[in-house]
Amino acid sequence: MYFEYPRLLWLLAVPALLLLHYLWMELRERRPHLRVSTGAPWMKGGTPLPAILRHLPFALRTAALVLLVVAIARPRSSTEVERIDTEGIDITFAMDVSTSMLARDFNPDRISAAKDIAIEFIAQRPSDRMAIVVFAGESYTQCPLTTDRATLINLMKEVQTGLIEDGTAIGNGLATAVARMKDSDAKSRVVILLTDGVNNSGEIAPRTAAEIAKTYGIRVYTIGVGANGMAPYPVMTPWGVDIQKMKVEIDEDLLKGIADATGGRYFRATDNTKLSEIYSEINKMEKARTTVDSFPVYKELFGRYAIAALVCLLLELLVRLLIRRMP
Repeated sequence: MYFEYPRLLWLLAVPALLLLHYLWMELRERRPHLRVSTGAPWMKGGTPLPAILRHLPFALRTAALVLLVVAIARPRSSTEVERIDTEGIDITFAMDVSTSMLARDFNPDRISAAKDIAIEFIAQRPSDRMAIVVFAGESYTQCPLTTDRATLINLMKEVQTGLIEDGTAIGNGLATAVARMKDSDAKSRVVILLTDGVNNSGEIAPRTAAEIAKTYGIRVYTIGVGANGMAPYPVMTPWGVDIQKMKVEIDEDLLKGIADATGGRYFRATDNTKLSEIYSEINKMEKARTTVDSFPVYKELFGRYAIAALVCLLLELLVRLLIRRMP
């Protein structure tokens, strides 16, 4: 607590002087007296109530005056409050949904692991706008840039293979992701491109798409997903689904080139844990800029002192009426 007008507290000298004057008058006042052989009869009864109440009105009036002086000095309390303005980042997920993403070198498979870990990443960044682009033989936007986390997560859960022509059009996927962000006014724009194969379809070459991303100042983090060597793939046969070992082929040179050209980084994920670590590392690298402003919030306290002074004055009035009615 502090006072807005502390100099007014000098007025507390007035009740102090009144108190000294009152005590001086009490000592100066001559009282009638009577000599007796013993004062025992009067001592047994203690101090009479009227004698005590006689000083109470002055005490209450003085207390009311003190409280009024404190009130007009305007006591206040303050609390520091921080306002945080966050400058978010625009992030687009460009996800490969070709049938090879059903490989089971991840748990339960590549595409499910990629979705689950991406959802965790989304939940950790509440201030960013995010979008989802999927690609296989062609590409399309699953979700445009949004801050609606519930919608974004639900649409991420709906990502699956088999909805578009099979293949791996890395260039188309990246170009669609860039198109989603080229008009954004965010200070930082990022594409997280995840694939498990080699570019084998699409109208736009991956390196051309990378040059377009660079032109717009968009960083691309590329992630190659797949175990080293062989991986179990589900293969449809006349007798049902059969799990067969197939070679993992990822064009790492291409993904590194895309990342280097745009100022991003290339990562290789060989299992769920490694993929989760990659997203954690990207999360640390792409921190949103925040501005923190501190300002005080004031609470006026003079009211309670004014009310207390009023209560003292009312009590003084009641005590005076009580004294008058006493025999």
